[in-house]
Amino acid sequence: MARSYTLKRRAEQQAQTRRRIVEAAVDLHGTVGPARTSLSMVAERAGVQRNTFYAHFPDEQSLLLACSAHFLAGAPPPEAVDWRGLKDTGERLRTGLSAVYDWYGRTADVTGCVLRDAEHHAPTREISELRLGPTITAWHEVLGSDLSPAQQALLHLALDFHSWRALVRETGLDEAAAADLMAGAIERA
Repeated sequence: MARSYTLKRRAEQQAQTRRRIVEAAVDLHGTVGPARTSLSMVAERAGVQRNTFYAHFPDEQSLLLACSAHFLAGAPPPEAVDWRGLKDTGERLRTGLSAVYDWYGRTADVTGCVLRDAEHHAPTREISELRLGPTITAWHEVLGSDLSPAQQALLHLALDFHSWRALVRETGLDEAAAADLMAGAIERA
């Protein structure tokens, strides 16, 4: 008697292969960056043949979309809506900046490589703007409400990943102290 073919088992195997490819790509994006990650490198790291890779991801954009979705599902950025109800400007700034800095700290390897590559690699820039653009815009809108133009300029600086890296990674402040420092500077401006 012939064994019946089950699409469920094959679909599970395909999903596992796809997930392995995406996880391999995210790992490479956090080490060498998306611009320097070749499709061959991803296939090798995932342990699949190139034709298997292309069956799941016909082009770089489809891979970048899947990687960004996977990465952000595992490490979602803070939502500005959580800070909207805080009426005190200082409290709102400290709460928001602390959440952003915590997220930067948890995602620094991938975020740093992606932002670096977004400056010169159009596909990375496109996906970054698609995935993070609305979130970062909301951070600016919620935290920047009721701020003067000078305070808005400092907020822009405070929300920048590179500012976080300079404050926390390069000078050794912890994230709470860095958020407090920047919130205080904004308030005094």
